[in-house]
Amino acid sequence: MDYATYRSNYFVQPPPTPRFDFVGIHGATLFFAEYEAAVDFYQRVLGPPSYREGAYTHGWRVGNSWLTLLKGEAGAPRQVEVPLIMATPAEAERLQAALIAAGGKGTPPSDQLMYAPVRSCPVADPFGTQWLIFSFLTPAAASESV
Repeated sequence: MDYATYRSNYFVQPPPTPRFDFVGIHGATLFFAEYEAAVDFYQRVLGPPSYREGAYTHGWRVGNSWLTLLKGEAGAPRQVEVPLIMATPAEAERLQAALIAAGGKGTPPSDQLMYAPVRSCPVADPFGTQWLIFSFLTPAAASESV
């Protein structure tokens, strides 16, 4: 199916008026019972954190936002998927490969129609957090997703 057909089939027209004036999401906070192991995993992939507060708060700059890890209860996080938009499909594949090399599990990259045509590089960290790493396939696709 081409993207025009996909939009016609799945997007509401006219789009509903948003109830709030959102600017965006300012990050993701994940809670881990195995906190030290999670911090070690993410440091191996992302490098040292940009923010540390006490023993149980570590944060990394992710584009114009933040990824924060906090100490949590057993079993957390559950059924979480965090999307990360990368600059290029090659960069999406590079991050996926780094997460897999550090102990994550992923499926081969594929081109998908989501809100726009994207290269999708899903991966799960060793603690169960799902990461949807993707890049828009064209600059026009990025502007269409807004």
